[in-house]
Amino acid sequence: MRRKVIAGNWKMNMLPNEAIQMITELEPLVKDTNNEVVLCVPFTDLFYALNVAQGTNIKIGAQNMHFEEKGAFTGEVSGKMLKSIGTEYVIIGHSERRQYFAETDETVNKKIKAAFENELKPIVCVGETLEQREAGNAYDIITNQTEKALEGLTENQVENTIIAYEPIWAIGTGKTATNEDANEAIKKIREKICQIYGQNIANRVIIQYGGSMKPSNAKELLEMSDIDGGLIGGASLKAEDFAAIVNFDK
Repeated sequence: MRRKVIAGNWKMNMLPNEAIQMITELEPLVKDTNNEVVLCVPFTDLFYALNVAQGTNIKIGAQNMHFEEKGAFTGEVSGKMLKSIGTEYVIIGHSERRQYFAETDETVNKKIKAAFENELKPIVCVGETLEQREAGNAYDIITNQTEKALEGLTENQVENTIIAYEPIWAIGTGKTATNEDANEAIKKIREKICQIYGQNIANRVIIQYGGSMKPSNAKELLEMSDIDGGLIGGASLKAEDFAAIVNFDK
């Protein structure tokens, strides 16, 4: 049975002192969960978050990385740099990165490969816009993004890639896909993985739902057959709210 991975994406929020306080408050609330707990924090918070989370069951991740190991890439951070301080996870290809910072399927694929080269666990985002959904292209968009993201990976790497299905129209809007819609989209992603890599690999890949998941709707979403966790935005900024999602099964 696939484990549930509940990951928080703080986006461009939280100063170091706020990060320390939040993780300190969160730790006793989630210490008894059987689910994987991850916080993906801004670069400036990483060192502090890693220190305060040491010895707890809270894993720390970054929100982006460059695909090159080093070089003249002002303002960028490499996978090797992230790994050197103890980072475990990294979000790749979030829709905001694609929309505002010219991320492409090609750069997403390069970053995933670089993540594995540096023993980082990638959380790879795919999702459709409202226009694409209304045009009936949602499944084509997300399965195509998935295929391109995983291109050239080994079966073991595919198995260890976490995919986050995030309908773009539901990110930060308060709108949420219905439980059935979210589950069906994730099933389509899993079917695409099955076509390319086989049923055994597809059965093992963790696919999260992201898109305004919060304490009030988390349990119903996370109990669906194919939803293996959540990539949580706003609700991950408050310890009690995030803990309620992590502990949905208690």
